[in-house]
Amino acid sequence: MRRSFEKDVGSSNGAPLCGWAALLRCCLLGAAGLALAACTEGAPPAADGVGAPPPALRSGQFVYERYCFSCHTPGVAGAPKPGDAAAWAPRIAKGREAMLEVTLAGVTPGMPAKGMCFDCTEAELAAAIDYMLPSEQTP
Repeated sequence: MRRSFEKDVGSSNGAPLCGWAALLRCCLLGAAGLALAACTEGAPPAADGVGAPPPALRSGQFVYERYCFSCHTPGVAGAPKPGDAAAWAPRIAKGREAMLEVTLAGVTPGMPAKGMCFDCTEAELAAAIDYMLPSEQTP
């Protein structure tokens, strides 16, 4: 059986692979590359800090599009939609600090703490709130 396999797809001695085996090999290598790239995204800086870029503040739009949009865009579980003045008015009336505190703690049963952005800073979450507020009502 092994001899037949080597004849059909190539051997381990460096002969080129063909057909489905080559496709499978490319897919596996591509998947491994993506997995390794994902492991380095957001990796903590080196212990000595050498070669580590300074942490950058993510924009409100970035945080919204990565974490908030799935509930806030359709208004799931009463989540106020971006720019909806009527939905945001009672929250704005309580003040910006109150909105940030609710975002940090979450809202039972709808919104998890920090909107599932556990590595977001308070400034990044505040920027996401500002991004969703109607422009004429930004506190």
